[in-house]
Amino acid sequence: MSQDIIRIRDLVDQLPALVRRLPKIIRGYYYYAQKKDTKPLTIGGLIERNAERYGDRPAVLYEDRSVSYAELNEWANRYSHFFQQQGLKKGDRIAIFLENRPELLAVFIGAAKLGVACALINTAQKGQVLEHSIKLTEPRMVVVGEELTEAFDGIKDRLSCDHANPFLFLADRDTRTDLGQAPDGYLNVAQEIIRCAVSNPAVDNPPRMGDTAFYLFTSGTTGLPKAAPGSHRKFVKAYGGFGLMSLGMTPEDVIYVTLPFYHGTAILVCWGAAVAGGSAIVMRRKFSARKFWDDVRYYRATTFGYVGELCRYLLNQPPSSEDRNHPLRKMIGNGLRPSIWRTFKDRFGIEKVAEFYASSEGNIGFSNFLNLDNTVGMSTAPYALVKFHEGTRDPVRNEKGLLEEVAQGEPGLLLGEITKKWSFEGYTQKEATEKSIIHGAFKKNDAWFNTGDVLKDLGWRHLQFVDRMGDTFRWKGENVSTNEVENIIDGFGGLDEVVVYGVEVPHTNGKAGMATVVPSEDHLDLDAFYAYLQENLPPYAVPVFVRVTDAIAKTGTFKYKKKDIQDLGYQQGPQNDRVYVAIPGKTGYSLLDSATVEAIDKGEIRL
Repeated sequence: MSQDIIRIRDLVDQLPALVRRLPKIIRGYYYYAQKKDTKPLTIGGLIERNAERYGDRPAVLYEDRSVSYAELNEWANRYSHFFQQQGLKKGDRIAIFLENRPELLAVFIGAAKLGVACALINTAQKGQVLEHSIKLTEPRMVVVGEELTEAFDGIKDRLSCDHANPFLFLADRDTRTDLGQAPDGYLNVAQEIIRCAVSNPAVDNPPRMGDTAFYLFTSGTTGLPKAAPGSHRKFVKAYGGFGLMSLGMTPEDVIYVTLPFYHGTAILVCWGAAVAGGSAIVMRRKFSARKFWDDVRYYRATTFGYVGELCRYLLNQPPSSEDRNHPLRKMIGNGLRPSIWRTFKDRFGIEKVAEFYASSEGNIGFSNFLNLDNTVGMSTAPYALVKFHEGTRDPVRNEKGLLEEVAQGEPGLLLGEITKKWSFEGYTQKEATEKSIIHGAFKKNDAWFNTGDVLKDLGWRHLQFVDRMGDTFRWKGENVSTNEVENIIDGFGGLDEVVVYGVEVPHTNGKAGMATVVPSEDHLDLDAFYAYLQENLPPYAVPVFVRVTDAIAKTGTFKYKKKDIQDLGYQQGPQNDRVYVAIPGKTGYSLLDSATVEAIDKGEIRL
């Protein structure tokens, strides 16, 4: 449905800015292209370098607190010395269960300096899911914030860590000056590190670039989370690729981040970019559309770390004369829909959108460092877009048993070739790692990482995101892209949120399209909505069902919990929901009642 294509004039328009940024791009590529695992280029070393170069400049801004690079390094060193005293060494793991605040970075850096990897636990998790995530990485110690002790206490007795004092407590305050009091069963680590030195730690077996520095977790929207290890090299790539090549960060820049730091976009992309520029990062606990621009002005933020839904929330706020009265000019993230891309830039005066494509576990990434519209950018890594079986993650093999690439402009399954330079670090679970690798794709003994995502080539090696596999479904013998339908629905206006998916209907082939929408106002003109869909979508892509609701559940990283609403299907669900159906032979959408649902289920009403 999208006719985007990168033309020569699009590239020419960017040449002046490209020339100005060339020194940063060259320097960034140096870091992005690093591949020697034994190189002593690590997260801790980068922070120590910034402490020397930009010691007095702010590194972290949080509420009314400011932590300089020198202070952050010394604070992290205290944690390093403490962990050394506790017997932790290179190859060990700890888990961090903290909401967004400076303590998280201090602990992370302190552990990284020793080669101790940090498992960054999703702060929204509870119960069995929380227990599962922590056990995946077998940490020797767990750092728990006061704000999360209730959730952690629910599973603490079921954890078995290989340490005499496994559970460390951090009060929910500025723990550099206000230590708080640890509950029973915890060691107050803020009190313990007071006696530790602020000097850079001496390490007999220091970490190297190829060593694991952290673990990130899949969101678990369709099953239990998987843990993906990330090396110091992955951080260094983000440092060079996003911080220097894409954004050209400087010590005068401030990047504002409300995304949770257990998510790769925050900890790798945004923080990596800040460290690369000697810039400050603003950590905010929760996103607030109402307070966003006031915060931007208060912190003098020049850059914003986003996911697409945050942009939608901001765009849904009433227009104001203050919409361009701010210093924000750059943004980096993913998921900005083409349907709102230009509107967002124009309304808020954004000059650069550094959209990217990457995954926590993957070996392939794309970055829009040329600042072109509606693209995730380009990659220097070897990749292929191949034909695939609709609705699955499986590529199509031809009569020779090999994969076939799609033509330019056609949607294809994205694969990243696994080589020594472009290694695949995978998951902690070996079977999950092997499931993501395709062997013998184009020749004997080659190996490719299967992203499970569909993209298309816009020309000049620039790609556009189309769909996640499983989001595409078949109806009336045709393939329907949920992402494309969502983009069209966005054009109707008056909707705060839109999610499209396929639902099972008895006595039919394929899945019927369904849209769950949250109207901006109390009333949604369904007749106008139906007419708009008929005019802008092919008949098979017009949603058969529409659910009108007050809110759509999301994960902590602002991903919609599609499985929950898919499982609900076209049943009534929450009391305030209203479900409508387009019945063949009738015009528009009709409100579903129990009799109509029964008739559909029995096949008496054919859709």
